[in-house]
Amino acid sequence: MSVSLLLGLAYLISELLLTVTCRSRSRTGTKQDRSTLRVVWLVIMVSVAVGVYVAKQWPAAALPHHRSFAVGGVVLFVAGLLLRWWAIITLGRFFTVDVTIEKDHEVVERGPFRMVRHPSYTGVLLAFVGLGLTLGNWAALLVILLPIGAAFIHRMNVEEHALSGALGSQYTHYMRRTKRLVPFVY
Repeated sequence: MSVSLLLGLAYLISELLLTVTCRSRSRTGTKQDRSTLRVVWLVIMVSVAVGVYVAKQWPAAALPHHRSFAVGGVVLFVAGLLLRWWAIITLGRFFTVDVTIEKDHEVVERGPFRMVRHPSYTGVLLAFVGLGLTLGNWAALLVILLPIGAAFIHRMNVEEHALSGALGSQYTHYMRRTKRLVPFVY
């Protein structure tokens, strides 16, 4: 079994666990997901499948020193999943896989949320960079990362709109103080 397949299965199991355990069941919360969860899942599945296909069918885009990139990819993948889980644990009961605003929702500014507003998505994107690097093909990396990045940007827009609407100036001030995904950059 290839390293890429093992990483893909690890991500899938991790996300299925989240989907089963962290879907909002709140009777007091307001769901505002706007189908972004379905869109993100569809984009991830298609992008990874096409990325694997591109890696196999376009050897001209192979990365040099494939083994070094693969090792770096595994490290980034693990770091990304650890960051994602740190963010999820930090959010506690406010984390749901579907965008839901609780009646007593609050801005969380501890842990990784001190540096970026969406560390969970930073972690996911790092994991997909890692997965792409294990394929050893720069074109496959782009085919995986660009659509998934766009899907997460759309979801961040939906989340930030919902949180700004629910939490008002407290959240908009937090948005001004922090970057979305990469500290000091974006």
